[in-house]
Parts: sequence; C-alpha cells; structure tokens
Amino acid sequence: MTFIKTTEQASKYEHLEKMSVCELLSNINSEDKTVPLAVEKALPQIEVLATQVISKMKLGGRLFYIGAGTSGRLGVVDASECPPTFGVDFDTVIGIIAGGDTAIRKAVEFAEDNKNQAWIDLQAWNINENDVVIGIAASGTTPYVIGGLQKCNENRITTGSISCNANSPLSQTANYPIDVIVGPEFVTGSSRMKAGTAQKLVLNMISTTTMIALGKVKGNKMVDMQLSNDKLIDRGIRMIMEEIPVTYEIGEKLLQKYGSVRKAVDFYISQK
Repeated sequence: MTFIKTTEQASKYEHLEKMSVCELLSNINSEDKTVPLAVEKALPQIEVLATQVISKMKLGGRLFYIGAGTSGRLGVVDASECPPTFGVDFDTVIGIIAGGDTAIRKAVEFAEDNKNQAWIDLQAWNINENDVVIGIAASGTTPYVIGGLQKCNENRITTGSISCNANSPLSQTANYPIDVIVGPEFVTGSSRMKAGTAQKLVLNMISTTTMIALGKVKGNKMVDMQLSNDKLIDRGIRMIMEEIPVTYEIGEKLLQKYGSVRKAVDFYISQK
C-alpha cells in the first residue's frame, strides 16, 4: 500500500506571498471552516475511544497523551487544563512530548525519530493495564508515537490515536484509531494549522466528555474547578448563588470554608 501524507500534499493556493493581508486571512479562515466538518465525520471513532477512556478511568486508570512537536504540545495543553477545570489530580491526565518539557517551548532535534523513547517516558509513570495511551500525530508516521503504542499493545495497555491521514501506520497500530481527514494545509505541510485545530477539537471532546462521565460537572458547571485566581473565585461564588438561595456574601463565606463549589452546595443542602 502506498501511503500518502495528506497534510503535506500541495495546497490549492499558490504564490501566497502575492496575496494581500485580507486575502491571506480570508483564505485561511475558509480552510479552517472545513475542520469541524472533518471532525464530525470522525464522531463514531471518537465515541468508541472516549467510551474506552471513561471505562478505564472509572476503574482508577489514567489517560496519557504522547506526541511530538505541535501534536505533543496540544496533548500537554489538554492534560494541563484538566486539574484547574475539573479538580482532578495532576497525574490523572498526563501529556508527554518527545524531547521532554524542553520541547514544549523549543524544538528538540530528532526527538520524534526515537521509536523507543516513548515507552521509556511512559514507564517513568509506572504505566499499567488500567491506563489508556493516545498517540497524537498529524501525519500518522511519527516513530516516537508509533513505537510507544506498539510497546503498549505488547503490554496489554489500551491504545488510541488521533491522526489526520486515513489508514496511517499510527492508525494501524492503535486499538482505537481516530482519523480526521482535513486535507492539504494552507501552507503546505504546516500541520500546526488545520491538523492542529482538528487535534485540539478532538482532545477537548475526549477529555471533557470523560470528566462529565466521571461526575466532575454538575449541570453545565465546573463545580470542582480549582480556585486559583480572583476571577475563578468570583465565578465559584456565583455558581453557589445559582444553586442555592444565598447572597453573594454568604456564598463567598461558604466557598472560603469548604474550598469548592460542590462541597459548599452539598453542605448547605445537607443542613436543610
């Protein structure tokens, strides 16, 4: 089978340097509009993988993302946003990037080409059969990611993937692959654009759906969020006011005393 790197095919746009700023922005926006539609087509695959993640995490397992470059950074971002948003421990959803934390800000040359390193990185977290590992790679060919999933498969650890090419080597490796076919990038091969947007959307969907299923949301509110700044404290107080009939001042006192919206509301209701 001949594998075609869809994200690196020639763009239909040529001579970008001759376009005006308005033309560049308009054309990029036109391409970006196609991404949600590509994600929609992948919803059945996303549902299958999300269901697996929820099942494992209800048993006490963790969710790992592994990737390189933009894909790795997106995994780190999604993982790092789960504790403040949903109040989970920092080691519940874990993002691992080829080249380590240094690679979050600066490219680490050839880190993505080491097919053995991802498994070494995962072992540092004492990974086990209760966990799920999702490999993220726009092209679906990154050795770091594929090698990591292969070792996970050998050790009976559930694997998923997010790629922007159909039937890529990564998709063929994962137990539960997701293929979001976004087509050629506006700037040929720049997978930080449509492919990156698609991956971000899918990661948001998986982590948010999982946290809701785990009871980390009440109604549509982040009742377990970390109160890490004044804006979030104010938001928490107003959530309490919406849930129970108290003034802002009483809501503030309850929040200060119990440390979370959920605990404050539960206490108030239990006293009635």
